[in-house]
Amino acid sequence: MSRRVKRPLRPAGDRPKGARPYRGSAAERPQSYRPGGKSPARFPASPPRAARPVVPEPEKTVVEPPPLPTKVQTVVVTADENNMRVDRFLEARFPGLSFSHIQRIVRKGELRVNGKRADSKDRLEEGQSVRIPPLKLDTPKGVGQLSEAATKTLQALKEMTIFEDADVMVLNKPAGLAVQGGSGITRNVDDMLEVMRDAKGQKPRLVHRLDRETSGCLLIAKTRFAATALTGSFRHRSARKIYWALVAGVPKPKQGRISTYLAKEESEDDSIMRVAKHGDEGASHAVTYYAVVETSAQKLAWVSLKPVTGRTHQLRAHMAHIDHAIVGDPKYFNKENWELPGGLQKRLHLLARRIVIPHPRGGVIDATAPLPPHMLQSWNLLGLEADRFDPIENAPEE
Repeated sequence: MSRRVKRPLRPAGDRPKGARPYRGSAAERPQSYRPGGKSPARFPASPPRAARPVVPEPEKTVVEPPPLPTKVQTVVVTADENNMRVDRFLEARFPGLSFSHIQRIVRKGELRVNGKRADSKDRLEEGQSVRIPPLKLDTPKGVGQLSEAATKTLQALKEMTIFEDADVMVLNKPAGLAVQGGSGITRNVDDMLEVMRDAKGQKPRLVHRLDRETSGCLLIAKTRFAATALTGSFRHRSARKIYWALVAGVPKPKQGRISTYLAKEESEDDSIMRVAKHGDEGASHAVTYYAVVETSAQKLAWVSLKPVTGRTHQLRAHMAHIDHAIVGDPKYFNKENWELPGGLQKRLHLLARRIVIPHPRGGVIDATAPLPPHMLQSWNLLGLEADRFDPIENAPEE
């Protein structure tokens, strides 16, 4: 590995065009932040936040799920189901329903909330009436009945697994594999999980999402109890996620906070997340902490990212917003006349590096994913040391 020669620091006032400093209020800035100062802002060292205890569900409270309706029925959303997504509501009420079946009845408008059509991602509120059409449960496969293709799928899932117990799995999702189905997608994690249905017809559930080209830690709940607890941890921001990215240029200051509103912008060919104003239709607040870990000739930077919120494409949109787009990003890389250094693959350089979340039955899940092949190649070519201390560890949690 070649030794990298450190170059003299650029004067603080000589900031690259378009680069944005830390934008938080005075109360939000790290104590050492100095506008125009000669040193990068640094996160104050702080002990890791203790995981919130999760009380295990008593076994005696488990109730057998109701039979699938053979005719149209209307049910009322309970307090425990408040703020639950429509698709998760159906999965919880009727374990064993396939993802494709749920999407089909929602897309056709057969499921209605308070008499109106709903989207699978819509959140339900306590007291709402949900019209449920007749449902059909996929017949679970018995032990030893897996086809050759299903056996290969099961083996592929096992090879991706970096943590597993009776309640939870963490997969190291490869770049290019979609998490859920969609237009033009023939293979995805959610469909692959069909081969893991148990004798009661329940299959493991996705707890969160990763973009198709993002690799790394993907959390899966193997039981309904685990799904409820883990989803609650994400909702209450008890989950800590750390991402690694390779970006164009070197952000200044080298550690900071990005806070914007993001809204989806649709076009005929695609949709992206744009930076919006507070109050704009569909705009949601998004907060990301970033820290430069190492640089390569001031042309590229290895950046560690900690999202506080979990908006669609949040990290990709935020890094492009501060003029340091992620290398290989087909949607958000917006630097003109910028050439990819020789030897680096034109693929998204974004890794869901680590996830730390309270375990549903006590303790903590702490899983780390290695660099995917295309990013490992880039790290080796640029002489970046993957075992360096990651300063994002000391970033605030809020």
